[in-house]
Amino acid sequence: MHHHNLIDDAEDLSISNEVRVNAASRSTWVSVCVNVLLSSLQIIVGTIARSQGLIADGIHSLSDLIADFVVLIANRHSSKEPDLEHPYGHQRFETAASLILGGLLLIVGGGMLWSAIIKLEHRADIPSVHITALWVAMVALISKELLFRYMLKVATKVKSSMLVANAWHARSDAASSLVVGAGIVGNLMGYPLLDPIAALIVGLMVGKMGWEFAWGALNDLIDASADDEEVAAIRSTILETQGVKSAHDLKTRKMGDLIIVDVHLDIDANLTVGQGHEIALDARNNVMKRHRVLNVMTHVDPAA
Repeated sequence: MHHHNLIDDAEDLSISNEVRVNAASRSTWVSVCVNVLLSSLQIIVGTIARSQGLIADGIHSLSDLIADFVVLIANRHSSKEPDLEHPYGHQRFETAASLILGGLLLIVGGGMLWSAIIKLEHRADIPSVHITALWVAMVALISKELLFRYMLKVATKVKSSMLVANAWHARSDAASSLVVGAGIVGNLMGYPLLDPIAALIVGLMVGKMGWEFAWGALNDLIDASADDEEVAAIRSTILETQGVKSAHDLKTRKMGDLIIVDVHLDIDANLTVGQGHEIALDARNNVMKRHRVLNVMTHVDPAA
């Protein structure tokens, strides 16, 4: 059994890692600026124009802001090189960030639901909304949609699940602005109930998103395996390696965005230990080159 050092392959990953970190911080800072402007605009105008939906949307944008900072912090930590205390690197920071993000969103969504339900119970007191609220909701809708498209483009280019999650966060914000806009239109047309109902829907959306993030992160933290398609692709890369007769006991587990692989290789028993080691090394390098894999542990079994 050989333990191959991570450092040899650090070069392969570090280029893409550096690119990923830069892309993450650039797109996240853009998001931070947009969210600061929007949430202040929405909360101020929502308060003056008396639209609970718009205020809820502003709080949603604020939760986006918190999400952005969690991403920036995780981005700084997860990209650190492996050290003595964290021999597998710091990818789990990304997972922990998603978990915190999910928890925050669950709380925010719950708070919105609560305040909307209280409003709905006191129907008589629901004020009519000022038209300005509608314009702000529209501005928010358009800027969120554009932000989403930009962020998703960056995220798919650098293949980071954390950035993809954050991009969809912006898209869900666009959807919530749409709902709020509809609620405000309803309120202006003489159905005051629609504004708090819009706030209620936004709360549900935020909560659902939080649940999905938290659940996905929990699965990663309990060493869930990579998906079947990825595992099958890794297996075929191993089998294509010259000298590998077959492979068994292939195990994978997620580390943030990357995968750790453990596999037993059947290699001709008549070869020398040195030759067997070379073949195992080739198999490992092929997998590292082609897949998003952090490390491959190989064990050589003699095959007749």
